[in-house]
Amino acid sequence: MVSEPANTPATGAATEIKLNPSRPIPAPQTGSALLDLISRVSIRLTQLERRFDPFFRPWFDALLRGPLTALLTALINLARRDEGLALAEERPLEEEEQLVDSIISSFTTQIRDLWKPGYAERGGNTKTFGIVRADFIVHDNLPAPFRQGIYAKPQSFKAWVRFSGPGPYITPDIDDVGFMSISVKLLGVEGEKLMSDECLTLDMTGVCTPTFVTADLKSNANLQIESVRNAQILHFLNLRQNHLLDLLMQALWTRTQTSPLEVAYFSCVSYLLGPGQAMQFSFWPKDLSRSPIPRLPRRPPDDYLRQAMARTLAERDVEFDVRLQLQSDPHRMPIENNAVYWPESLSPRVSVATLRLHRQTFDSPAQLAFARELSFNPWHTIAEHRPLGNQSRARRRMYAELMRLRQSMNRVSHLEPTGDEVFP
Repeated sequence: MVSEPANTPATGAATEIKLNPSRPIPAPQTGSALLDLISRVSIRLTQLERRFDPFFRPWFDALLRGPLTALLTALINLARRDEGLALAEERPLEEEEQLVDSIISSFTTQIRDLWKPGYAERGGNTKTFGIVRADFIVHDNLPAPFRQGIYAKPQSFKAWVRFSGPGPYITPDIDDVGFMSISVKLLGVEGEKLMSDECLTLDMTGVCTPTFVTADLKSNANLQIESVRNAQILHFLNLRQNHLLDLLMQALWTRTQTSPLEVAYFSCVSYLLGPGQAMQFSFWPKDLSRSPIPRLPRRPPDDYLRQAMARTLAERDVEFDVRLQLQSDPHRMPIENNAVYWPESLSPRVSVATLRLHRQTFDSPAQLAFARELSFNPWHTIAEHRPLGNQSRARRRMYAELMRLRQSMNRVSHLEPTGDEVFP
């Protein structure tokens, strides 16, 4: 299903690329009337739940989310064997490159099907709520194990921060699955980079669930095949190799969101923190207040999340607490399986930095279009923070190839931002 843009194609300049409007999720195309029905019903039930979720979810999260997360983690671990890995040790999967090829092929098919040339969007984390200026401020007097890489000393970096919704579609906010992401691009980071297409940046990406939607590349490749058919639920309910526990874990942590600025974000995958140490990072909003969602249980505005974000940043700065969690148990805090929750009982999250979003106006078409031109890749980093695990290894080639596809369709060149960008 092609998303029909309302404007004329772009000519290459970021300010001329128009935003794609929100549209309903395309109909499933499985070739089976029964499977199509299952997929449609699951989406409709999720969308119905999202209208009423805010009326009970705060109480559910306060009383039940923690115990249920622990229960699901225990059940997931029961099905896993201890591979005997050391701390920060990786072990490639069989046919890893072929699985990456499959994922790239699925994303390519879907991107070309969903978007016309000049309007191509990312395959995941697709809808841009906003891209904003920020400072990333590393704290002083960190514990010795944390003083590695960019955390080695107190310092500050300018940054661009993109907040986005789920992919691969752009839907009205109330019709998505309650999944949001953050992409942080630090500027002026010295040192040799693991990718050569950007010289002075370091990228950090996170999502609003502490575990990833898939455990590994094999699972991810299957999910993307179902995504091409617009029937993602079938990946989780597959009777031969179901991922029901992964689905339940995601459901515990997704909800009807109030604002991109009012939720925690987790890396889900692991990174080095200097030699022999693995870590995950997270971003936690310091202000615990919540924006009202207009008109619930009736339909809110299609872009109410961007509107809430714009209102807040027009009035004041917003800060996130950046926390690192060190791997202390290679089996119960795995690197190669990203569906396993890392318990704080094994390793607490330690505050290491502040991400400060300045009071600003950000929602002009030119600035929103700038977000489409940027490339976020976890491999835009230094050796001390090398991404770990099979899904992280895949991202190096997968993100790069899909970025080139998007740039080719939109007729734009790769852009490394400096922080000096100005928008009308």
